[in-house]
Amino acid sequence: SRAPSRACGQPRKELACSMDKPTDYRRTIELRPSWQTRALNALLRLTTRRQVAHESEVVSLRRDYEEIDSRYFKLASDVRRMPVDCGGVAAEWLTVPSSRDERVILYLHGGSFAFRFPNAHAGLVSRLCRHLGARALIPDYRLAPEEPFPAAPDDCHRVYRALLAQRLDPRSMVIAGDSAGGNLALVTIHRAKAAGEPLPACAVLLSPALDCTLTSPSMADYDGKDPMLHLRTLLVLRRCYVQSPQQYINPEVSPMFADFHGFPPLFLQAGNNELLRDEAVRAAEKAHAADVDVELELWPEVPHAFQIAQFLPEASLAIDHITRFVRRRTGWSDAGE
Repeated sequence: SRAPSRACGQPRKELACSMDKPTDYRRTIELRPSWQTRALNALLRLTTRRQVAHESEVVSLRRDYEEIDSRYFKLASDVRRMPVDCGGVAAEWLTVPSSRDERVILYLHGGSFAFRFPNAHAGLVSRLCRHLGARALIPDYRLAPEEPFPAAPDDCHRVYRALLAQRLDPRSMVIAGDSAGGNLALVTIHRAKAAGEPLPACAVLLSPALDCTLTSPSMADYDGKDPMLHLRTLLVLRRCYVQSPQQYINPEVSPMFADFHGFPPLFLQAGNNELLRDEAVRAAEKAHAADVDVELELWPEVPHAFQIAQFLPEASLAIDHITRFVRRRTGWSDAGE
């Protein structure tokens, strides 16, 4: 974990897509998967065959992932990273030339509560900042199995409170996350609402992992078909994060079981053939039933958290859709204005 140092492209023509006219909040993205996505899926099926069979393997696998992240994920030269201490939690501010101080994205990274990919996530977040004219704060929350629940949500809520303490306008704050980070984003909102704290303008959840019971139909339907995730591995990682099965339906572990009434606008994206597909679907259904302003997009054949893969035309389109949603809920103008 980093030590804190100071205070707190164009799509290809074949991918031009249309969306089903939604009856309300749910859209299926209609496009022909790009060759880049098909190639990435094939590569992932080869490289993710190593499944985690025991908790003891997590730390060594984390080292392998961080080496891959350092070697293969590079940031644009104009991206600036500043390590900070935010509420006692190590974090980093990320800015691009168009970033405005008053526009803040709190981004909670994914990685099954056990892994971190600093460059890969910074690359995704820098693209969001560039599109939105914002700066972003990425906490380096504590990881399992060394620090199981509630370490990660405690850290994320502390960071959110620290931002509020800096008198940043919550109406100009966006909270976002992928996979386990989507879980932590929704848990942070749940905690803030319960504490009577101001809520962010909106939240963006990318392939969120929201139900620790792992009982969504897609868990069984797509196990062995999802090119990245394996149910057996998720079962091991769940044991690393949550010590007692009695906690699986705790809303701070599984925000699917939270009361969504009063939540800010939610935007969810997931792959149509990934294990976590139905967690996004069920969360959107629950939010809609609670009269939350919610939008759900299901993308065909893309891998888990595909938005991170900058070279995918689908990722560029997805970020365009995120940008449109966030601008409408925050009132942020174009980044260049």
